[in-house]
Amino acid sequence: MNAANAPEVLVVGDLFADLVMSGFEAWPRPGEEVFAKRFHKEIGGGAAITASGLGKLGIRVGVVGVVGSYDGQWIKDQLRAQGVDTSTIRVSVAEPTAITISVSRALDRTFFTYNGANRELPALLATLIDNQDFHSARHIHLAHAMDPEKLPGAFESLKNNGRTLSVDVGWHPEWYADKSALAALKLVDVFFPNEREGEAMTGEKDPCRMLKAMQIAGLRRVAMKLGRNGAALLWDGDIVFQEASAIEPVDTTGAGDCFDAGFLYGWLHGMEPKQCLRTGTACGEMSTLALGGIAGFPCKEELETILCNVK
Repeated sequence: MNAANAPEVLVVGDLFADLVMSGFEAWPRPGEEVFAKRFHKEIGGGAAITASGLGKLGIRVGVVGVVGSYDGQWIKDQLRAQGVDTSTIRVSVAEPTAITISVSRALDRTFFTYNGANRELPALLATLIDNQDFHSARHIHLAHAMDPEKLPGAFESLKNNGRTLSVDVGWHPEWYADKSALAALKLVDVFFPNEREGEAMTGEKDPCRMLKAMQIAGLRRVAMKLGRNGAALLWDGDIVFQEASAIEPVDTTGAGDCFDAGFLYGWLHGMEPKQCLRTGTACGEMSTLALGGIAGFPCKEELETILCNVK
C-alpha cells in the first residue's frame, strides 16, 4: 500500500450484497405472497455503508472484510465507485459473499441474511491487528461484533499505536451483555448504538437515562441514534439531543450506518460535538430518501448546503 495514498480511516466489518424490496401494502401471513413495488440491489453491511459514506465525503477510506469469489468483484467495484480502497478485502474460496434480503416499509425494515464469507472475518482480523497497514490508518471504525474476550487486547494495541477507535456492532444483544465487551468500550473514542441497542445494554427505556447509565459504566462518548426522534450524544459528561427533520422516508436501510459516517466526518474534521451530531443526523436522514443504504447519501457539497439549514 502506498503510504501517500493509504486510507486515513479503515472500516472493519461484514460485507453483504443487499437485495432491497419496498412498497409492500401488507405483511404476508405464512403461505401468502405479496409483491414489492420497488427493488434495488446494493452493497450492504455497516462496514460497506459507513465506508461508502466517508468516501463520498472525500475521506480516504478503506474496508477490511471478506467476499466470495463468485460475486466479490461486484462488491469491490461498487465500493471503488464511492472512493473506497478495497486492497484489504480478502476473497473466500469456500463461501459466497454474504447476502441480505431487506424487506423495507416506510418506518421499519426486516432482514433475512446468509452470513457467507463474513464467517472468515475473525481469522482475517487476527492476522491484521499487528499489521503495518492496519496501524497506518488514523482511525479504525469497527462495524463487527468481534469476540468480546479479544477486544480489550486488540483495542489496547491500536490505542498504544496512536489510533482512534469507534464501534458500531449492530444488533447483537448477547454481545452487549458480555462484561469483556463493556471493558473494551471504555477504550473507544466514540460508540454508536441505536436506541434499541442502548436499551439492551442498560435496561433503560429513556435515551437520557441510557446515556447516563453508560456514563456510570465508564463510557465517555456515545452517539445514539433515535430514528424518527433524531439522535442523542454523551460527550465527556455532557448530554445533548438533535431533533429529526420532517421528512418522509422511502427506505430506512442503513440509515444508522450513514449517521456513523456523517458523525465521523465531522469529528475527523474538528467539528464541535453538537455539530458532529447534526452532521450525522443529516446524513442518516438523507439516506432514507432513496432505496438502499448509500444511494441517498449526500456528497460533500450537498451536505454543506443541508447543514446551513439545520438547527
